[in-house]
Amino acid sequence: MVFASAERFASASERYIDTEEGLEAFVTESRSPEVFRACAIDTEADSMHSYETKLCLIQFATPGHLVIIDPLAIGLAKLKLFTSFVDRFDVVWMHGGDYDISLFLKTFDWAPRLIFDTQIAARFLGVAKFGLGNLLGDEYGVAVSKQSQKADWSRRPISDKMLAYAYDDVRYLLDLGARYVEELKRLGRYDWFLESCEAARQSVMDRTEKPEEDAWKISGWGKLSRKGLHFLRTLWYWRDEECRRLDRPAFKFLNNNELFKMATQLESGGEVRPPHYLRSGAVSRLRKVIEKAKKVPPGDYPEKRRKGAGMRLNIDETHFAEIRAHRNRVAEDLGIEATLIATRGVLERLAATNVTSEEEGALMEWQKELLAPCLRT
Repeated sequence: MVFASAERFASASERYIDTEEGLEAFVTESRSPEVFRACAIDTEADSMHSYETKLCLIQFATPGHLVIIDPLAIGLAKLKLFTSFVDRFDVVWMHGGDYDISLFLKTFDWAPRLIFDTQIAARFLGVAKFGLGNLLGDEYGVAVSKQSQKADWSRRPISDKMLAYAYDDVRYLLDLGARYVEELKRLGRYDWFLESCEAARQSVMDRTEKPEEDAWKISGWGKLSRKGLHFLRTLWYWRDEECRRLDRPAFKFLNNNELFKMATQLESGGEVRPPHYLRSGAVSRLRKVIEKAKKVPPGDYPEKRRKGAGMRLNIDETHFAEIRAHRNRVAEDLGIEATLIATRGVLERLAATNVTSEEEGALMEWQKELLAPCLRT
């Protein structure tokens, strides 16, 4: 295999920005119109070591320049300059940008207008292993260490090893994206890529979080009676307050399985046996909230209402088999994953007799084109 030269990427300038003045200077220096054709962005967040998920680093790249911006040092309120700066770029490259987009929305109520995703591009080119490390190994022959992937990015100072990892996450993205775009255009799949990138961005923008009043409904909640739900809710809010007090994520304090087990103990009239590793103060507060919860009248227990699962599909199995066989043939001819064209769930809806043909509106244009011989008229 012939790799693209990696040496020129290793010599890119690297800049760590942890002051408002440093950010202003960087933005002021970046005035060339050519700069604004494309940039690359990645993020590092802390969701494993603190109560609130927080944006800890922004990695940013333009041709020949790598920048790491430290939101914890600069302050989120002063990063409006950065988001406005990014809005001047024609294209923002990311890799598997779903989480990064979500993080930007949560932090700034903002996301780049046009996002190109190297992961989506790789899938359209038939790459089976499309993790960034795999792609960089395939295209540049470099091995990117993932040892810092689960590091505590909120700690300061950041180690040299972690900084190297952070820079490498955007070091190659612009060149990789350009190479992929060239190949996508050669194969006639560039328009598919554009439509899929926009759909992926819009999917994140349209995503709604679980309503706050339902946050306590952890996995398995539907198995409990109203009494059990009452205690589960009580226990969840107790845990939430303890995690807030300690600035610790829930899974590092008391996992959902333990919470559910205690709720079932209380549901059956038993006594709670807290895990031995809980500190005495937390256990004492737990006892108090349980005793208070026991005095709540049954009429005030949560209603056992489930979100509707929707209409049950009446699937024409013969039609389903035809669509699936056609999809698989097309995917094999193109050398791409069959599920990239349509997942099983999509195929089932398309083959359902109690869903109108308007269901096809959920498909992207390129998917309709490939599936056209099997779609209802």
